[in-house]
Amino acid sequence: MSYTIEHIATSLGAQAHGDVSLCITGAAEPASAGPDDLALALSPAFLADLAKGRARAAVILPDTDWQSLGLQAAIIAPRGRLAMAGLTQLLDQHPAFPASHNIHASAVTDGATIGAQCSVGPFTHIAATAQIGEGSRIGSHVSIGAGSAIGAGATVHSGARIGCNVRIGRGVVIQSGAVIGSDGFSFVTDGVSGPETAKATGGATRLEAPEHGAWHKLHSLGGVDIGDDVEIGANSTIDAGTIRATRVGRGTKIDNLVHIGHNVEVGEDCLLCGCTGIAGSVVIGNRVVLGGATAVGDHHRIGDDVVSGLGTMIMSNVPAGKVLLGYPAMRMDQSIDSYKALRRLARKPISGK
Repeated sequence: MSYTIEHIATSLGAQAHGDVSLCITGAAEPASAGPDDLALALSPAFLADLAKGRARAAVILPDTDWQSLGLQAAIIAPRGRLAMAGLTQLLDQHPAFPASHNIHASAVTDGATIGAQCSVGPFTHIAATAQIGEGSRIGSHVSIGAGSAIGAGATVHSGARIGCNVRIGRGVVIQSGAVIGSDGFSFVTDGVSGPETAKATGGATRLEAPEHGAWHKLHSLGGVDIGDDVEIGANSTIDAGTIRATRVGRGTKIDNLVHIGHNVEVGEDCLLCGCTGIAGSVVIGNRVVLGGATAVGDHHRIGDDVVSGLGTMIMSNVPAGKVLLGYPAMRMDQSIDSYKALRRLARKPISGK
């Protein structure tokens, strides 16, 4: 499909200059842009690269002299990444999904309730008591368990696994390989276990072999509740709650390879970055951002608007608004100062060497 510069600018709520009737068919970095591409020149380095490509139009920052760059048209974007979000949404044609009203002949739906304008890809299984909201797109090799419900306009990519009693809101995006509603990791022994003793004593007691060491599984009956407009990344996992549901709030975005344990409650508009692990029964507030490979110990509470940096290990409750880094987590500026001090330690020669 092709779009005029005027149409794109209107979609982005941005200003356009020059030949706004010019048509483009895609977006590209300036150096590799062809004449039918809209170049994304949102930094000085990318502006310099315009001369290497053949773009006739570009998205640029305010106060950029677009005519001196040899462009025929330009779109002004005060907030570059926000403009890119709107542009990529406009250009994404979702070729991986069949047309609406198309349920592939190899899909097994068992009489499930499937709304209007839905598509279901090949080799997908939807249990009889599941419900799929109108306008949803389900890829190939997806499984959706009994008693689960997916809201209108959802997108479930190929190979996702949705277990039983999972409730998913409107407009949710689930990437390939995600598993939602798997059993929680919860076990108990007949007698007091080694980990229970270690936790109670703070590790001060030497552990001995218990008389009853076999582990008994606590089954997961609570399911999962996912709010509207949530995105769940590839190969991420969300465990079902034991008695009550594990919950993810509206608008939260979850990166690839994130694990959310049983009974966890995640608030609204959070960002959970790649390889983050959240242990069972953690409560996370709204607008929390956990950087890549953040780990959160079980039963802790994290307040609203907390931000953690890469590799942070959260081992206690965190008040609202804190910015954390390190292992164990501490205030980010203190963690950086601590690291700098460690690097400055004098290296004393080892005697006899």
